[in-house]
Order: sequence, then structure tokens, then C-alpha cells
Amino acid sequence: MPRASREKTRPSVFWPLAAIAAPLIALLFKLEIDGAAKLPREGAYVLAPNHYSEADPLAVALAVWKAGRAPRFMAKESLFRVPVLGWVLKGTGMVPVARSSSAASARQTLETSETLVRLGRGVIVYPEGTLTREPDLWPMRGKTGAVRLALQDGIPVIPMAQWGVQQVMPRYGKLKLWPLRRRVRVLFGDPVDLSSFQGEGQPVNLAAATDAVMSDIADLLAQLRGEAAPAERWNPADHGQKETGRLEP
Repeated sequence: MPRASREKTRPSVFWPLAAIAAPLIALLFKLEIDGAAKLPREGAYVLAPNHYSEADPLAVALAVWKAGRAPRFMAKESLFRVPVLGWVLKGTGMVPVARSSSAASARQTLETSETLVRLGRGVIVYPEGTLTREPDLWPMRGKTGAVRLALQDGIPVIPMAQWGVQQVMPRYGKLKLWPLRRRVRVLFGDPVDLSSFQGEGQPVNLAAATDAVMSDIADLLAQLRGEAAPAERWNPADHGQKETGRLEP
């Protein structure tokens, strides 16, 4: 593992949380991490992983912590109002996000980007916005939130793929505690080249930038799975599936 960042080595609420959570997560997942040095040691970044199990945020968080950074996720605003949980989210610097495409939501994206740069923090954003609906668990069509956040202030987007969590908790399935320490492989990729999308932020640019991110994630997952990814991303709308519902994280 590469050296830890200052945000991990400085005393914070992450220390007691990691002391409790990391050993418990390690009982479930035997992580094999490759490319951890591609996660920036310092400064802001947006980490974009694939998402196919309700339990994969645990593996992602532990991988980021082992890679030397403090794991911070985008989380629904409503969760910040839940007693105790809201305190933990605020104390660890998790990022609230509105579930709407409004002027207020756009303003929040701008403020979040500026805060990440100012504090030198990273944030984990699932670009699909929910669990993939692709039948074979490949990444589906992404949403523009991750690249919108990154392009606002030139924050690097780091693609990431992980595979194996479905052995512990299948999509929409129940947690399987035995056998312990199931193998989970994690692969960090190089920053996505978004230089050609740095224009006026028109929707077509955001959509194309998102496609580039999803393509890199799919390529990383193909390496882990040892098979070719589908040539086209699964689009829920083409299969009569709603964009929201039980699949929202």
C-alpha cells in the first residue's frame, strides 16, 4: 500500500470508526487491491466505482482507507437528519446531495466542488446513481453528477472496479456470513481524460464525459472478470425500468 495521506494520519473521527469497522469488514471481505497508488495522496478527487450490491460500499470504503485516504461518500440529504447517523455523516465529512435536477441542486454541486478543492478531500460518487440493472452486473448507463462535480473545478475522476461482493450479498439478496473472508478484488484506474469536455458544460458534453467514465470503469471490471464488457451500456429506460424506485441507494 502507498503512504497514507495527511487526512488519514491526523486524529479524526475516522480513527475510532475505522478501529471498529475495518476489522468487521475484513471478516467479510478478503480484499486484493491493485493500483492503489493511482488514488491521489493529497488533494481533491472524485472516485467513481461500479455498483452492483448493497454491500459493496463497505468494500469500497475499506479499499480507500487501505489505499491511504479517508472514504467519504455522497449521501442523500435526508440521511443527515437521522439521529446519530446524521452526526456520524457530518463528523466524517460525508457530502449531502439533493435527489433532484433543480437550480438548488446545481448550486449545491458548485458549492461541493469548491469545498472539496478548498479542504483537499476526495469523495466517492457512484456514477450510475443506483445498483446496476444490467442482468450480468456490468455497469449500466451513468448519470452526469460525478463529472459535473469534477469538471466544475478540474477535479480528477478516478475510475474503480471491484468484484466479489456479490458472493457475500447478491443484488437484492440476503447477507451471507459464511464462509468468512470471501475474495474481493479491487482495481483503481488512471484518471479519466476529460480534457475535451472542459467547455461550457452543455448537456451533450456532460453526457459524453459520463460515457467516458463508464467505459473506463467497465474496462477495469473486464480485467477483474477476465471477460469482455458489453459494447453498449444498459439503459433502464429501454427495458421499461424506471430511473427511481427500490434500486435507489
